[in-house]
Amino acid sequence: MNQINRVAIVGGTHGNEFTGAYLVKKFNQFPDLIAKPNFETVTLLANPKAFAVGRRYIEKDLNRCFLKQELQNQTLESYEELQAKSIQNILASSAKKVDFILDLHSTTANMGLTIILVNNHSFNLKLAAYLNYINPLVKVYRCSFQSFEENPFLNALCELGFAIEVGPVAQGVLKSTLFQQTEKLVHEILDYLERFNQGEIPSTNETLIMYQHLSVVDYPKKEDGAIFGMIHPKLQDRDYQALNPGDPIFLTFDDETIFYQGKSTVWPIFINEAAYYEKGIAMCLTQKLRVNL
Repeated sequence: MNQINRVAIVGGTHGNEFTGAYLVKKFNQFPDLIAKPNFETVTLLANPKAFAVGRRYIEKDLNRCFLKQELQNQTLESYEELQAKSIQNILASSAKKVDFILDLHSTTANMGLTIILVNNHSFNLKLAAYLNYINPLVKVYRCSFQSFEENPFLNALCELGFAIEVGPVAQGVLKSTLFQQTEKLVHEILDYLERFNQGEIPSTNETLIMYQHLSVVDYPKKEDGAIFGMIHPKLQDRDYQALNPGDPIFLTFDDETIFYQGKSTVWPIFINEAAYYEKGIAMCLTQKLRVNL
């Protein structure tokens, strides 16, 4: 990639994640805020029906609808499946193809400012490293897939770009501090892309601390699927902090502690994410890596 010509800022992929949705609305109202002289910036409210009713989705999680095989399947007819195909046409058709997609999300977990990478493209790694360099509070989580065909997220539509995940913030709520921090991060990304087009790549560290996805952990459940425990108080809100073998992980309703049984230290994220109860995910476990750029 020698030139970024068209950038998409997407919000409201999940309708009850208000930070991104209202940032898109703000940018629509004040387009000069995201205007750059050497590329076009477009905005998209990805799931307007879900946003209108303050729900994550209407029929199916939109951010799981971008598998290549599903986008090509003409028999799929749920609202979100059809919306995914419409978004593909808007952002990835030959006539309108964007070069970079920034998808804005929020979480109820205590994850601060997180960049979510879905591939190992050097451009994305260097941009993430730059953002971490200018703001060490920015974390980088890599949830890589073997190929585009295996990636169900909206960012599968474009090789360049990533999601921004910010929290903690309740679903259907705006939190001004996180709104401002997210907006600042968006502007820093746009500034980087502008400087890239001018041949001025900002300097950064030669290494990047990254949290590589390992696995997910479900809540303790009975045979009928009913939860009988919750995140242990000593683990709650400790996203990106080390979880060692033998550390408390869950507390049952009869006050029994369940300890982490893994063989090595991990770094959990998305701890107690509200939207993940339905997915059977209490947290995601990651490995902390130092990556040479």
